[in-house]
Amino acid sequence: MTARTGERPPVPDALPVPVVDAHTHLDACGAEHAGDVATMLDRAAMAGVGRVVTVADDLAAARWAVQAATWDDRVYAAVALHPTRTKDFGDPERAELAELAKHPRVVAIGETGLDYYWDHSPPAAQQEAFRWHIELSKRVGKALMIHDRDAHADVLRILDEEDAPDTVVFHSFSGDPDMARRCVAAGYVLSFSGTVTFRNAKTLHEVAKVVPSEQLLVETDAPFLTPHPFRGRPNEPYCAAYTLRALAALRGVDVGELATNVTLTAERVFHMRDVVRR
Repeated sequence: MTARTGERPPVPDALPVPVVDAHTHLDACGAEHAGDVATMLDRAAMAGVGRVVTVADDLAAARWAVQAATWDDRVYAAVALHPTRTKDFGDPERAELAELAKHPRVVAIGETGLDYYWDHSPPAAQQEAFRWHIELSKRVGKALMIHDRDAHADVLRILDEEDAPDTVVFHSFSGDPDMARRCVAAGYVLSFSGTVTFRNAKTLHEVAKVVPSEQLLVETDAPFLTPHPFRGRPNEPYCAAYTLRALAALRGVDVGELATNVTLTAERVFHMRDVVRR
């Protein structure tokens, strides 16, 4: 990932309806302890981002994410091994992830999937791990959160072959309108990050206009993918408010209406109303 430089973007005015940042990495944003998490979530609340799902990419991050979700009721966790880290994915790692996935504050298995951009793990290892995560998602009854980079055809093929879980979320969706239509028809949920605000993301702009509101989420993927006009600067959950406003403008809808729909979708996808308090 490209390093983020400079100061954080300013905290925008609060959205009229609080939304959920469906995919962030609080640890990578610099949070270490409960106080750090509370500070970040307080800052997010100022912008109308009331809850977040903090996502793991390795075992250490998975352990931390689960712990962070017990520190603050506004935080939920997702656990998995990132596809670029699956070269050495053995029984000990699988056993620990399966145990972490059972935690009541874990709402998704992710991020898992395929990444053919970075040459860190062989495609065969990634695909085997992806299949295992799909099975884990179905076993624990929690959403599958997908990382898909330059691997659209294989991701969709494996989901079909493995009989996809009831709830599938494409994190930071990067496909074209044809792929989006296939995903929507399959019942998958598409999550949009700051990339949808980039001026050169014309294809993604078209995709964002056609996804039904009940299959749409907003995320930051912080500290990465900071929305325009702050691209390249450090990202944080409060910046989801910038992306939500950009999505509303692209779709020609009221910001409050979209925020309401996005929140309802997040609550349904992640069963947030059923999650026990810490």
